[in-house]
Formats: sequence, C-alpha cells, structure tokens
Amino acid sequence: MNDYHERLTKKLLEKNMQMSHEQALTWVELLWEDFESTYAKAGHEYAGKEMTFRVVNTWIDQYGEKFHEFVAQNPKYQHLLRNSDQLH
Repeated sequence: MNDYHERLTKKLLEKNMQMSHEQALTWVELLWEDFESTYAKAGHEYAGKEMTFRVVNTWIDQYGEKFHEFVAQNPKYQHLLRNSDQLH
C-alpha cells in the first residue's frame, strides 16, 4: 500500500503546493481509510486496493488544490493536519 500512498501523495503535492509532504500523506491516508470503511459499511464487498486508489486519485484531481482550506473551515481536524506554518 505504501506505493499507492506515495503516488497519491506526490500527485496531491503537485496539485496543492501549500501542503507539506506530511500533510499530503495524512490526507491520502484519511481519504483511503474513509473510502474503504464507508464502502464496507454500505455492504459492498471489498473491491481491492486498485479501486480505492482510483477513487482517491479522482478526489485529488477534483478537490486536491483546496484541501488546505478544509482545516481552516473545520477546526476539529486541525490536530490531524497541522504542520508548522504550512497552513494558511
């Protein structure tokens, strides 16, 4: 899974230069886990890492450049995504 996470992290960093590597990796891990748990709770059979990769990749394409704004609007997540002065 590390390869998938690293590829997604790299892509997110290309889309959003306001994040640190650590923040981008945290986002990828959170999105990954959120998708897999939501998919399972909906009663779907596990579709594999490739499907999760595709979904998270799509989310990064669509929303990645704005992920840093999420923390400003949702302070309860700051402890997960805070990293020095990187967030504006």
